[in-house]
Amino acid sequence: MPTTPMSHTSLGDPGTDDDCATLREIRQQPETLRAVQAVLDAQAGEISSFLAPLLVDQARRIILTGAGTSAFIGQCLAPALSRDLSRVVEAVATTDIVGAPGLHLRRAIPTLMVSFGRSGGSPESLTALDLADAMVADIHHLIITCNAAGLLAARTNARTMVLVLPEATHDRGFAMTSSFSGMMLAALAGFTGIAAFALRTPAIADGVAAMLGRADAVVTGLAARRFARVVYLGSGVFGGLAREAALKLMELSDGATVTAFDTTLGFRHGPKTIVTPDTLVVVFIANDPLTRCYDRDMLAELIADGRCGAVLAVSTEAEAAQTLVLDELAGANDCDLLFPYIVPAQLLALRVSLQLGLTPDQPNRSGTVNRVVQGVRIHTTVA
Repeated sequence: MPTTPMSHTSLGDPGTDDDCATLREIRQQPETLRAVQAVLDAQAGEISSFLAPLLVDQARRIILTGAGTSAFIGQCLAPALSRDLSRVVEAVATTDIVGAPGLHLRRAIPTLMVSFGRSGGSPESLTALDLADAMVADIHHLIITCNAAGLLAARTNARTMVLVLPEATHDRGFAMTSSFSGMMLAALAGFTGIAAFALRTPAIADGVAAMLGRADAVVTGLAARRFARVVYLGSGVFGGLAREAALKLMELSDGATVTAFDTTLGFRHGPKTIVTPDTLVVVFIANDPLTRCYDRDMLAELIADGRCGAVLAVSTEAEAAQTLVLDELAGANDCDLLFPYIVPAQLLALRVSLQLGLTPDQPNRSGTVNRVVQGVRIHTTVA
């Protein structure tokens, strides 16, 4: 059974609140999600006027794009939006588009490109827009960003709509946390109906708050065990979430913890060889009845193997392994679970970072990796 929820304002060590932007930004997500919904409510007419004529065209391709965590928003949402919108919705990272635009852009196919960007300053994000404008005859852009002063936010024209989220989502920490959840909610609500989604947002925000209260003590204990390897597994919409979870720990541990991600069915096909007695495996359990069966099969297999150092399930029901239970969202759409399910991964990354003596807001000691990517040289011709 889940532990009794406590207020998320009680998390953290004494003094941490004032010193660590990353912790504040993890903890503020119930509030930022509600604030994002308020922005959507206020601009619902404008958003609908922009999207509705484009979505009438069933042949119009939708590309969800961004770099790093922003790209993983698309990987989380594309499968569900493809189903819900009955059209092709693809997640293609800006880093892929810029590196090989001819493989990803089609001149004759009408396209809506949805660009996610925390800072709005990534060179790849800006170049991907330029490439799409040059290479696709009928192109429209929906830009979702957290920075009103960023270059993405300035890209306004007749074929572009910019949605700027509340300033609180513009994370100051190195790792994206509330920006990830905020931009994901904006896209999910925008494409599935803002008014209808407004009925789901309170339960999502409450679920995030409940998970904040339940997860921190659990992941703090796991962080203290100093696992050399951590694997995240998730299927369906949780495939992209597993990738985001793995990145959070890699970033905040400055690469000291080896991380991996896969689907529960895909894990057996070779990647499972990563498991050692010094490995933690975290499994995101779907609410979808069929997907849940495969998730539970993997849990049972990991336990039977007896090779993992620890197995943690994140679920709306108690599972065979140690479980962070979010029974308040039992029966909820799997997309709604994306928001509370990422919280344990964010907190584990933070706690591991602190265990390693790092500064979570600036964990990269060498200075070779930056909050806003640097060192990208854009090529227009082959040398």
